[in-house]
Amino acid sequence: MVDMVIQTNRLTKYYGKQRGIVGVNLEVQRGEVFGFLGPNGAGKTTTIRTLLDFIRPTSGTATVLGLDSREFSREQRRRIGYLQGELALYENMTGAEFLRYLANLRGGVDWDYVESLAARLQANLRQPMRNLSLGNKHKFGLIQALMHKPELLFLDEPTSGLDPLIQQEFYAMVGEVRAEGRTMFLSSHNLPEVERICDRVGIIREGRMVTVEQVAELKQRSLRRLEIRFGQTVPEQALAAVPGLHDLQVNNGIVYCTVVGSMDALIKALAGFQVESLISHEPSLEEIFLAYYNGTAQVSRDE
Repeated sequence: MVDMVIQTNRLTKYYGKQRGIVGVNLEVQRGEVFGFLGPNGAGKTTTIRTLLDFIRPTSGTATVLGLDSREFSREQRRRIGYLQGELALYENMTGAEFLRYLANLRGGVDWDYVESLAARLQANLRQPMRNLSLGNKHKFGLIQALMHKPELLFLDEPTSGLDPLIQQEFYAMVGEVRAEGRTMFLSSHNLPEVERICDRVGIIREGRMVTVEQVAELKQRSLRRLEIRFGQTVPEQALAAVPGLHDLQVNNGIVYCTVVGSMDALIKALAGFQVESLISHEPSLEEIFLAYYNGTAQVSRDE
């Protein structure tokens, strides 16, 4: 039997007449890294804050770590790590003072582990928070979420502001959390990042769940916008019949197109021509949604 760490049933939150989330049904399994994907304003943060009982749902229910998220929220928080999207820190404290303060609130943590996390993320424990850049402040948000080795981690936009090398170190930490059988719920609007580190992905749009898929299934429908420069004239009809190719434009030896799914057929078609360069432009998340669901996503209507 699969052990569910998070379960929601028709979870709904309205702010007055303004929509937060509507009829969200979600299950997250123990030991998985679950990506929660959606554009800004889709309802990702509202979902997390409702699961943590920071805000109360308008209707519906949620269980976290096998307990009702409202009735047992204090007990759950001892077993949870949380990184909020908009991080607020104590500006007059150093990094070490800030982390020791939170560690004491938790009843103590392994300080050697804290220092190892700081070293890996290149976080300066001696520097006052007010002197740190947003990216460096974000590192301390990650450390405080990880330092007590929680059973369940909620991370809202965890790599925001981090440089590429630190992002790679964070991805390694995600792998360690997974290997230890702990669970991570990771909110993001960065599709490549979610594809890289998550086991399953839930997609939310306009407050409603669109789908939950294995990452492998999501990758089969990945979308790329390409700019291909040729050393010769390329007849448009040579590429028009390539499966998965859309929005084809040919202009002075340059081809602009969108590819959905595998690029195998396109690569084979290009083999007969002199290709000088190929540039892939990352699409917006909204473009990806339109490509996957033709702009008319079949969202849940069972509220």
